Amino acid sequence: MAQLLDAYGTPVQKRALTQPQARAGVTGIRQIWAGSVASGLTPVRLANILRNCDDGDIHDYAVLAEEMEERDPHYASVLGTRKRAVSGVAPTVTAASESARDEEIADAVRRHIAGHDEFADLVEDCLDGLGKGFAVVEITWRTTAKGWYPDAFEWVHQRFLRFDRATAREIRLIDDTAPAEGIPLAPYKFITHKPRLKSGHPSRGGLARLAAFSWMCKAYTMKDWMAFAEIYGMPLRLGRYGPGASAEDVEKLFTAVANIGSDAAAVLPESMRIDFEQVSGTQSEAVFENLARFTDEQVSKAVLGQTMTSDNGSSQAQATVHNEVRHDIAAADARAVSGSINRDLVRPFVDLNFGPQEDYPRLSIDLEQPEDIGTLMTHTNAAVKAGLRVKSAELRRRLRLTDPDDDDEVIGGTAPAPQTRRELNSAGPADDLDEIEAEMLDGWEPVMDETLAPIIAAIDRAETLEDVLPLLDDLGPMEAGKLIEALVQGAFKARSLGDVKDD
Repeated sequence: MAQLLDAYGTPVQKRALTQPQARAGVTGIRQIWAGSVASGLTPVRLANILRNCDDGDIHDYAVLAEEMEERDPHYASVLGTRKRAVSGVAPTVTAASESARDEEIADAVRRHIAGHDEFADLVEDCLDGLGKGFAVVEITWRTTAKGWYPDAFEWVHQRFLRFDRATAREIRLIDDTAPAEGIPLAPYKFITHKPRLKSGHPSRGGLARLAAFSWMCKAYTMKDWMAFAEIYGMPLRLGRYGPGASAEDVEKLFTAVANIGSDAAAVLPESMRIDFEQVSGTQSEAVFENLARFTDEQVSKAVLGQTMTSDNGSSQAQATVHNEVRHDIAAADARAVSGSINRDLVRPFVDLNFGPQEDYPRLSIDLEQPEDIGTLMTHTNAAVKAGLRVKSAELRRRLRLTDPDDDDEVIGGTAPAPQTRRELNSAGPADDLDEIEAEMLDGWEPVMDETLAPIIAAIDRAETLEDVLPLLDDLGPMEAGKLIEALVQGAFKARSLGDVKDD
């Protein structure tokens, strides 16, 4: 096979594909333990972190972005919700064409990539770039006599990565041999995902950068709120001593008052007592709660695109209409991560096992538009009553219901309305009723001659219409035995088959 090149034209070294390259350790420049950046964070410190990130030093920003997810339940919840809106959807694989070869390649992608046990985790690790601006996942390949297969996927912390100083486009891995500039990522070894949340450099587009100031303000608010609750949340303990108490008695009373919060017990002389004064509400606590709630709402808007399903203040009906993540945002995330996986995983897999192709299979994560089933059924029912014909298969698909088999136990369904003879005659293909009708029409002339012969003779004798009417009155009872017999036979056959009901 000719020398393989990755999507950027870099030659692939197969010997390096089975060995980890970016794994962290307890020694070396890629340390497992990162320390803390968020502890004691101040506005000045935050400004310096963001400024350093703009200058290419993303270490502290990457650590801060991770700590924000670890320390704030709300930010972790909404960011996790946005990730799982995509990672929880099963992928589909479409062959490049209908040829047998392309179908074989697509089937291999379905088995070894889309069907991989860690595929959902891979998608979620790629979507870590939502918070930090970009994400890198290392592929560990397994080779056998039959081919090359992805064995495991390992997320690479962004603090181990750098952008090259020449173009600020290439992601490089810091290494003991190049601690400042980093080394290039080995071809076919890494999946890089850069979600386009905003135009500009990826390090400036992460949601963590957008939410960092609100997160810091909430952290200050929570700290002050806890201090406020510690002071005003507990009742004030007052020790009272009677006249003539000595200094030693006062000291004992003070010790009892100080310790009663933890001991919940005290022994005092009868002349002394401890009172608990409940502090009335100061309305100051509402300031902390409102500020914390406000910052959470801003983070929800930034991450999910809306606040109805993540914050209070909306009715259940409103929240039901809204998906947890706005559909256009989730669909954009799915398209972007699918493109990164196709470029950095599907194409290498195909090249290693089948050689370079003119067209490659397409792995996609398709998110269906959430639909209000109640509204759909109400409008469909009204339209059907108005005469609109609806395909049952299409309605079942919208309702996510499958067609029942003949032996399935089913609920619902009604018998079709009885059809008239005219509807049956215009229905199309011949059925049993059509056959009966055809038999009766084949011999209609001998049957009708007996009945119509006197009428036809009277008409022949008359010269005008006025002459016919008196003649018809004089005919008397007409013979209809053959006609009656034919009708009885047809009705008997039809009723025997059970296909005709009264109009």
